Amino acid sequence: MAQHYVGTWDEFTDGEPKIVDVKGRSVGIYKVSGKLHAILNYCPHQGASLCKGPVTSWVTSPLPGQFVYEQEGEIVRCPWHHWEFDIKTGGLVVDHKVRTKTYEVFVESFDLSVEQGKVYIEA
Repeated sequence: MAQHYVGTWDEFTDGEPKIVDVKGRSVGIYKVSGKLHAILNYCPHQGASLCKGPVTSWVTSPLPGQFVYEQEGEIVRCPWHHWEFDIKTGGLVVDHKVRTKTYEVFVESFDLSVEQGKVYIEA
């Protein structure tokens, strides 16, 4: 596997993916709770650009009229048919056997550097 430079740390914002091309594949990189995660920008259901969907929470309802928001900012919803995927694992929220590909993300930083950390994806 080779590492591909995709930007610097300060180019990534919570809740908004940075979509990059890595070896001909479209990949969305998300900053979630101070850590970067990368998923293939492809919904396995029918091929939509998954990372163009909204970033949201997983909503559960223990009782009628009660709603609990879990995994805030960790779920991406497909813009076509609203399938929801965990950004950290790539798994479909309701069935983790269905998933989109994830990629390892590395942040290179130096104690004495004036540059922000450089971000690489392994593909």
